[in-house]
Amino acid sequence: MPRLGFGAFLAPHHPLGEHPMLQFSRDLDFVEHLDKLGYDEFWCGEHHSSGWEMIASPEMFLAAAGQRSHRIKLGTGVISLPYHHPFNVAQRMVQLDYMTGGRAIFGSGPGALSSDAHALGLDPMTLRDRQDEAIGIIRRLFKGERVTAKSEWFTLQDAALQLLPLQEDMPFAVASQISPSGMTLAGKHGIGIISIGSMSSEGLQSLPTQWGFAEAAAAKHGQTIDRKNWRVLLSWHIAETREKARAEARDGLMRHHNEYITGTLQRPGAKPFTTPDEAVDKTAFVPGAAATIGTPDDLVRTIKSVLDISGGFGTVIGFVHDWANPENTRRSWDMVARYVVPEINGYLNELRRSQRHVIENRESFDRGRDAVMAKITENDAARAALAVTRSAMLSASASNVPDLSKANSAD
Repeated sequence: MPRLGFGAFLAPHHPLGEHPMLQFSRDLDFVEHLDKLGYDEFWCGEHHSSGWEMIASPEMFLAAAGQRSHRIKLGTGVISLPYHHPFNVAQRMVQLDYMTGGRAIFGSGPGALSSDAHALGLDPMTLRDRQDEAIGIIRRLFKGERVTAKSEWFTLQDAALQLLPLQEDMPFAVASQISPSGMTLAGKHGIGIISIGSMSSEGLQSLPTQWGFAEAAAAKHGQTIDRKNWRVLLSWHIAETREKARAEARDGLMRHHNEYITGTLQRPGAKPFTTPDEAVDKTAFVPGAAATIGTPDDLVRTIKSVLDISGGFGTVIGFVHDWANPENTRRSWDMVARYVVPEINGYLNELRRSQRHVIENRESFDRGRDAVMAKITENDAARAALAVTRSAMLSASASNVPDLSKANSAD
């Protein structure tokens, strides 16, 4: 089975009340930490309203992250293409690719927050078509073409990039919710997908259908798509025990849901939780739950289940949240790297097989002990030293035996 990539997605979803400068600083520390732990990808998004989602320029944030990391891929999750002239987006992504040493992933979307589109005076009905149009233009520019194009929202006149991406083929990905639009767009252009809708029960169950939309669109447009370029987003908080994970996540999870999902976004169908325990139970302990709050073993089971449901994908992306405090959040990601990643990818299989082989074939290795003893007995000095050692061990053992006669006389 192909090895699964592991990454993190920072929207971010930071609760109001803390100094934004310190939150940004901690986010950069987090990227550096993930890089040291061996995670494959880090993503951050673009938002302009709502208070909680506070990174306005993922390119700027990722450029800073690139200076503090060495190997982790850095993805825009996502740039809202209808908000920008496509030529400027292309140039900024090329700049990011050079500043990160060829580690940039270009993720795009139509814009997740209707309040952002409203602020820019954009009709939400136009956003997905504009994203499609912009992707086509940017891909041509990345190939070194000189482009002339006129649209109702941008104009290009003999436009060409004076610097092409450092990567020969910079990875592209589009965000996909539950509707077919994101998957269809990925199939049309033959690019990757990051499934954000999988954080809900409905989104998880729709994954097989979603991939079918991508395949149908690819066939229609003469493209090919590969499951290894499909990223699936999941939420988790991991600790040594389920009880500990619940205790660490409960209050922050309730606040996130009640203040942001329900109170700020007013997501249809979302209702506030009445207690922190209800928040945990209904988020992670109901049939078809999309989040995992528990142990590394619990997360292993979740990932294997999602792989079965979906038919397979290339990278699992963990959603970065503030359910727990910063210290417990960091330890959760540590535990995923230490225990979940090697279990999923089979890094421990040969170690376990080697251990079993030694246990089950103990007699085969007794001759090695006999060989050592044979050499000792052939040498007078070594034989004498062994006798002294054995005598000392017997004396020490005898001195540790209680004197029962004294004990009895005392009685």
